[in-house]
Amino acid sequence: MGNDNVLLSSGTVYDGLGSPGRTADVLVRDGRIASISDVPLKVPSAMRIDCTGRAVAPGFVDTHAHSDVVPLLPDPQPFKLLQGVTTEVVGNCGISFAPLDHAALESAADLVGNLAKGVALEPGGFAALLDRLADAGPTNNMAMLVGHNALRLSANGTEPELGPSALARMERLAAEAFEAGAVGFSTGLIYPPGSFAGIEELTALARVAARFGGLYATHMRDEGRRLEAAMAEAVAVARQAGTRLQISHCKVAGRGNHGKAAALVSMLEAARLDGVDVYGDQYPYAAGSTVLLALLPTRATAGGATALTERLRDPSVRASLRSDADRGEPGDGLWAACTPDDVLIIDHTDAGVVGLTLAEVCRLRDEHPFEALCRLVGEDPRAEAALTLMAENDVRTIMASPLVGIGSDSGLPLGLQHPRTWGSFPTVLGRYVRELAVLNLPEALRKATSFGARQFRLTGRGALLPGYIADVTVFDPQKIGHEADYLDPSGPVTGVHTVLLAGEVVVDDGVFNGSRSGRILRHGASTIAS
Repeated sequence: MGNDNVLLSSGTVYDGLGSPGRTADVLVRDGRIASISDVPLKVPSAMRIDCTGRAVAPGFVDTHAHSDVVPLLPDPQPFKLLQGVTTEVVGNCGISFAPLDHAALESAADLVGNLAKGVALEPGGFAALLDRLADAGPTNNMAMLVGHNALRLSANGTEPELGPSALARMERLAAEAFEAGAVGFSTGLIYPPGSFAGIEELTALARVAARFGGLYATHMRDEGRRLEAAMAEAVAVARQAGTRLQISHCKVAGRGNHGKAAALVSMLEAARLDGVDVYGDQYPYAAGSTVLLALLPTRATAGGATALTERLRDPSVRASLRSDADRGEPGDGLWAACTPDDVLIIDHTDAGVVGLTLAEVCRLRDEHPFEALCRLVGEDPRAEAALTLMAENDVRTIMASPLVGIGSDSGLPLGLQHPRTWGSFPTVLGRYVRELAVLNLPEALRKATSFGARQFRLTGRGALLPGYIADVTVFDPQKIGHEADYLDPSGPVTGVHTVLLAGEVVVDDGVFNGSRSGRILRHGASTIAS
């Protein structure tokens, strides 16, 4: 719990529901919003924070993050609080670090271990992971999805075809995760082994989510040339399973597909009109970030990282993979969606290539781009890259849709990560609200707060209303922003003044107090307690 009484005085208060701001005082008592008054309040016992000239809003809800193991880092990490984010949804894109047995953990570490770099992963069930995170002490609140890849690795290993009892085991593991507090089920259908799944498998697991009131969040099978088919598959899974649907990081990827953003938005609208409870999330950048092996056809990864590196040593296999990659169909990877100049290497065991584009690596080594890609992935299957795949006009079209909220898709705040890790929310409020007027401030704040709280059933959060938990962000709309680029991504956020977690002031005058005051938010549990 935080301070017994905090008085946020004379700020412009936004409820997070899309209403215009109004000058008011907000009284916080015992971790909750006690009152919001248009008449100045006098509470002598309260800690008074003057919010004149600043916006007072609900704490931001990051609907799409990969910060799963951040609480296990040795020091508290305020990179989300300093943006005004008080709650994150993690376990996205089919990637959660439970449930995983010993063999599954080894495979996961080989393929996506950079999402846990610096942290010793442990085998175990979903409940054990949530307990471990809660015991370590999150810096901000976290709610977790159970990842399809974790379920598949534990039930079936890295093999493409499911064994006779694998789906039933996946369903049992998923049910255990929901009983432990998972808020939904996620897929990453460009990442192995989840990429090998058919619609029947996905629907069966989404039905488990529906039984527990969870949603289905998906990194779709294709976000470019076959976007329409991928969206149709996602909607069909949600409809057949009877679950809510979250389309992860809505985008139109690949230069040849630019201009299709209006079609994506129309598909979201049509699905809602047809009875599917679907929304999406988006980060405010034209470049994404993922593992370098996502550029390769998914068949290259069958059997795990060892089999992958062996394949990539074979010239005939590389030639076959290149033929598929050039084709650019679902399952063929992202190679055809970008050029070597669009691929910036941000993590690799060879430090000499970090910060270089694939084109620059090719010039240094006099290699063909696809051969260079295969060599780099073979040397480090966990290598990561920032990929410039989107057009700015498409980013703005998607952002303007009321059906798409804000999610950072952030990784760990270590090394040369994508700037979205440190700056997604200030970038929306600074660049896209203040500078470009793609959104007005009340609507942007709705997308940043109640939108995600509603979709992920984060009861009592996401709005400034009496009785709600006092997760609050105070910022200057004229100053909020993030000055950074892909080679210097972790620059400071400007304009965020005060952040409260359940009534405790954890950021004051832009300075983090060092506390680990966040909570693990479990579906069906108390809204404040872990």
